[in-house]
Amino acid sequence: TNTFLQGDSVTKKTIIKVVLSFSAIIALAGFVMGTMSSEASKTVTAESGYAGQTTSEFIASIGESARQIAQENDLCASVMIAQAILESSNGQSALSQAPHYNYFGIKGSYNGNSVTMLTWEDDGFGNTYEIDEPFRSYGYISGSLYDYANLLRTSTYSGTWKSNTTSYTDATAALTGLYATDTAYA
Repeated sequence: TNTFLQGDSVTKKTIIKVVLSFSAIIALAGFVMGTMSSEASKTVTAESGYAGQTTSEFIASIGESARQIAQENDLCASVMIAQAILESSNGQSALSQAPHYNYFGIKGSYNGNSVTMLTWEDDGFGNTYEIDEPFRSYGYISGSLYDYANLLRTSTYSGTWKSNTTSYTDATAALTGLYATDTAYA
């Protein structure tokens, strides 16, 4: 689900920009992750999200926590970060702001907490439409990061596990049509 498009008029030009930007985001996230220390503290530090941040600032705010959580769960940190960027529009979507902190557009409820929002969907044939859906509400940023990792550690998403992939491109391909309805998600 691409919740960052909430309320926006979706055009083919916008969709093309998103698709082209996704690869650049993954490359940027991978670069940033490569520059971070592998000996960092195990505490999750991403609890100070704010609106108005650039992509680089957003990566800096969640990057180390995402790296730690991804490493603990056999996931690609660059894909985790890229999805958070894409799904939350750098932490600026209404769903990713306090008190919800849902950076990944995960639907349903979390510990009984949810919020209903308008979301953009793809019918699997490239036709888009908008509907109201319940999304998980976390109350804190690290809840979103851990819940995402827990979701991707289910057998449904085994194609995203580092141990089952040769690169991040395998992981993003495994998400298309499964994690998101967008046929161009990878």
